Amino acid sequence: MLKMFNLPCQVAGTDEAGRGCLAGPVTAAAVILPKKFKNKLLNDSKQIKEVDRNSLKEIIINEALSYGIAHVFMEEIDKINILNASILAMHRAIEQLHCEPEHIIVDGNKFKPFRNISHDCIIKGDGKFLSIAAASILAKTVRDEFMKKIHQEFPMYNWQKNKGYPTREHRQAIMEFGSTPYHRKSFKLLPEQLKLTL
Repeated sequence: MLKMFNLPCQVAGTDEAGRGCLAGPVTAAAVILPKKFKNKLLNDSKQIKEVDRNSLKEIIINEALSYGIAHVFMEEIDKINILNASILAMHRAIEQLHCEPEHIIVDGNKFKPFRNISHDCIIKGDGKFLSIAAASILAKTVRDEFMKKIHQEFPMYNWQKNKGYPTREHRQAIMEFGSTPYHRKSFKLLPEQLKLTL
């Protein structure tokens, strides 16, 4: 059972999506939910069907006290590395909140302080706290929408399905067609054994 964080009253949950992808941005969201917010479907975005994620996205946007969503794109990921890019995306999402939170709860175990606001890192927090789960839904759905959009430019990589993750199909397409401007150049796009066959 997911729970609300009781104190302090203005708690922002934050999470990112796309950290392990070979292509596309890393996307983060931050959400402050009303204290009495409840939804039986809300959970870690990875545990929910796409159709339910999309309906939850609309509920969260309509009912959250405040939310923010931010991308960090490939060039910046390559420049500062994916961990720093993930944290930067979360910071940018928090900056968009209409009211400054009193406390931040973060999915995972790495974060850099944001202004002078206290924070807690919570491993698998998207399955424990409603505001983190809500942030995971927004980050995942907005990033998926972006990947479906750029799929139209490069349909051979099938990003509408794999969303840029390193599936066999995605790597096969990289072998056949090479990389695109949407690929992260600092990532190992192909395993070493595949590189030898190029």
